[in-house]
Amino acid sequence: MKLKNVLIVTEDMDRARRFYKDLLGLDTILDQDGNVILTEGLVLQDARIWKKFLQKEIIPKNHAAELYFEEADIEGFVRKLESYPEPIVYVNRLMEHSWGQKVVRFYDPDGNLIEVGTPMG
Repeated sequence: MKLKNVLIVTEDMDRARRFYKDLLGLDTILDQDGNVILTEGLVLQDARIWKKFLQKEIIPKNHAAELYFEEADIEGFVRKLESYPEPIVYVNRLMEHSWGQKVVRFYDPDGNLIEVGTPMG
């Protein structure tokens, strides 16, 4: 078995696509009417479709999972975050763990948790 994708929901597909393209460099591979596959295996799904399918409410900022990215130029990435035209809600600003890895955690516009850290290997 092989993990193919990770799916997150969005209330505003255009805003989410722009966020993941502008900040994290993910391009659109396929757009299927409310389901958008981005590079790196991330899938955006329109919240209305997800709610109808699950018949449950979406809980933003549930802190049950995060999307993890690595970036060698973490300071440059933080400057990009700080200059993004929409406000970024941080969990923690740039910090360094005791093992030497620098990380920043924040939410995407829909409340999905994202961590960006320096490469570990």
